[in-house]
Amino acid sequence: MQSVKKVASIALSVVMWIIILVAALYAFTTLATREDGGVSDIAGFTPLAVQSDSMAPTFNKGDLIVIQKCDTSKLEVGDIVTFHTIIDNEYALNTHRIAAIDEVNGMRSFTTKGDNNDVADTHIISDGDIVGKYVFALPQMGKVMDFLSSSMGFLIVIVLPMLLFFIYQVYHLIVVGMNLKRAMAEEDRLAAAAAIVDAEGKGDTAAVTADNAAEQLAQAEAKLEEARRLKAEAEAAMSATKQEGTDGE
Repeated sequence: MQSVKKVASIALSVVMWIIILVAALYAFTTLATREDGGVSDIAGFTPLAVQSDSMAPTFNKGDLIVIQKCDTSKLEVGDIVTFHTIIDNEYALNTHRIAAIDEVNGMRSFTTKGDNNDVADTHIISDGDIVGKYVFALPQMGKVMDFLSSSMGFLIVIVLPMLLFFIYQVYHLIVVGMNLKRAMAEEDRLAAAAAIVDAEGKGDTAAVTADNAAEQLAQAEAKLEEARRLKAEAEAAMSATKQEGTDGE
């Protein structure tokens, strides 16, 4: 039973630490120093949740893609890039494949197109619009990131488990403190019991010593009484001898 509790405690601690690491990674991702374009990165890498199927089947809506900062001068036709653009009259990030590259007076412009789209994007982008180059995708993990980004998801997946972990740690400390207090009380009780046993042992020794002394005293008194008796007998014998001598004269 004790081993089961120990295994359960270790498993719970491992799960909670994993949650803490995920929370820390998520917080670092979302709260990292933002660039001018409002895109955070970790060591040059940025995770993004895919919001449409315009690049299917390369990656799909709900996937998580990771992009990396890049040297735009080395980009080629066929590379997949994430860039700032305007979608439905709003500034947004889009990730499409480079369909064509034009250069005028040393300035390059890029025409992009989604793999699942029939026509190229209408908005032509420049070097300054490009955020990074596509590296890889994690299927369906974008949904997880979107959920974590929501208030409810962050509360359920991050805050609540960390709160439970904190409560568990406080409970664990209380239990440890109670066990320590109980152990100290037991130690004091055993020490007191040992002192009583030791005192009783010394008392028994003193009683034995007193008994021996009394016995020796009784023996001495008996010997003294015997000596007196022998002396009296000797004196009586001497007196009788003297009396006999007087009668003979």
